[in-house]
Amino acid sequence: MNHHQVTLPRLTALARQAAPKLLEAVVAPLAVFYLAMVVLGFKWALGLTVAWVYLGVIWRLIRRVKVPATMYLAAFAITVRAAVAFWTGTWMWFFIQPEMGTLCISFAFLASVRLNRPLVQKLTLDYIHLPSAVLKHERVRRFFARITLLWAFVLLMNSTLSIALAVYESLMGTLAGFMLLRTSAVALISGTAIAFSVIAFKRLLQRLHVAHT
Repeated sequence: MNHHQVTLPRLTALARQAAPKLLEAVVAPLAVFYLAMVVLGFKWALGLTVAWVYLGVIWRLIRRVKVPATMYLAAFAITVRAAVAFWTGTWMWFFIQPEMGTLCISFAFLASVRLNRPLVQKLTLDYIHLPSAVLKHERVRRFFARITLLWAFVLLMNSTLSIALAVYESLMGTLAGFMLLRTSAVALISGTAIAFSVIAFKRLLQRLHVAHT
């Protein structure tokens, strides 16, 4: 481990990398749905939101840019969501469906800790390189297990809160209220968890560096 310098990118650099994907995959579809809902109505909102996702795939194909497998899955998922929402005739089911998936993911996070293969470690390695010697360190293994547990509960909290808000605001007939409350709550919970995770990881790496120099 003495021969490996492990550093994390600055938070501003990570934010610049994540922002375009976040805007395209999360913010833009919600904005399209809400604006179309207000101006054109529920059915148009469903159709235009689905069209937005498919246009993202088509645009990449035209430019001959590799389309990530996750985009195909997202296109399929939003098609199913829109079809169910169209069939039920309420926007509530358009937003509840992905939260059910989030619940499943939170359980997968919990199971990964039980199997000693914490999912947060796998996700982290998609963005930064960590030497195998670091990954085998006991402190690092404990850290990823604990952070995976943290995110399992964060996802569980976000999805449970979102479902409760969707049901309540649907009964009240206020889509705007749901989007404002849900977005604010999820942003606060997730933002706090992200900041804690990054700071804790930096402190871990600093301690490892000091211990082996």
